[in-house]
Amino acid sequence: MQFDDVMEREMVLMQARDLITGDRARAYGPAKESFSRIAAFWSAYLGMEITPHMVGDLMGLMKYARNAHETNFDNYVDICGYASLSWECSDGD
Repeated sequence: MQFDDVMEREMVLMQARDLITGDRARAYGPAKESFSRIAAFWSAYLGMEITPHMVGDLMGLMKYARNAHETNFDNYVDICGYASLSWECSDGD
C-alpha cells in the first residue's frame, strides 16, 4: 500500500468524523434523536416501521445510488458518516 492511499483513506474518515461530530451534530442534534424523527416520518409515509438504525443505512444507500450516476468524493465521506451514525443507533445489535 502506498502512502498516498493511506492519506486518501484518512482524509475521507477524518472529514466524516468532523461532520458528524461538528457542524452537522450541532445543526441536527444527537443522531439518535434526529434519526428517530426521520424514522417516524418515513414510517408514517410508508405505512411500515422504519427504525433509526435503518435511516442511517438507507441514507448510505442513497449516497451509493448517487455514485452510480457520478462518483463524488463527498458521497464517500457521507457514507462513512452514515455508517457510523447507523451503528450508533443500532445499540450494538
